[in-house]
Amino acid sequence: MALRPVHVNIKALDPPAVGGFWAGALGWSAYQPGVTTYVGPAGGLVWPDPVVLGVDVVPVPTAKGTAKNRVHLDLATTSAAHRAELLARVAALGATPVDVGQGDVPWTVLADPEGNEFCVLEPREVYRDTGPIAAVVVDCEDPVAMARFWGEATDWAVRGVTDEQAVLRSGEGVGPYLEFVRTPDGKTVPDRVHLDLLPGPGDDRATEAARLRALGATDLDLGQGDVPWTCLTDPEGHEFCVLAAH
Repeated sequence: MALRPVHVNIKALDPPAVGGFWAGALGWSAYQPGVTTYVGPAGGLVWPDPVVLGVDVVPVPTAKGTAKNRVHLDLATTSAAHRAELLARVAALGATPVDVGQGDVPWTVLADPEGNEFCVLEPREVYRDTGPIAAVVVDCEDPVAMARFWGEATDWAVRGVTDEQAVLRSGEGVGPYLEFVRTPDGKTVPDRVHLDLLPGPGDDRATEAARLRALGATDLDLGQGDVPWTCLTDPEGHEFCVLAAH
């Protein structure tokens, strides 16, 4: 039994606009299979994608507040020229600089048109083969505990754990990393960005949700009603959803 992260879920007032931004930023395409806007590689909608972690932008009636998201994307660059081109591209798409107290760092912190923070990284060898998304970064209080939970919850392998950071990646060593970084600020508002997980072949949503509860997950009621997914939180309160088996 294992769950595979299949996309990053972003809440938005205007999903087509936010989806269009992320399609342009990632060099992918935006698809509208229903009420959401899904962003994935060009060439036609493939879901679940066997390698990449897509972006699914879903409609909500409320705007993002001033609190920093506890989950954000780091975008990879392969050279100084590529980084300069990407920064110019996202600025033209509507990205704005953001100060989250990062100080003098070699990466650039920005926000999408609805205020969701993300980083454009300087070239790093570790992210050379990830594709446009280098990592999904999650603020947390205890990276060791997060590695324990998410390593058992998903089919991604734990690649390294310290008191300051835990790193996971798919067992095949493809696509982005999932990184839990120790931060001093705890959760104060519902997550605007979260992961959606998909059961593997032969597994089902109810069984997987029960397994996650045994690992320390908690049911989450967002007023979602009768939907074909299960909303949960991890032991630190990060929201995520288990989708129906594909």
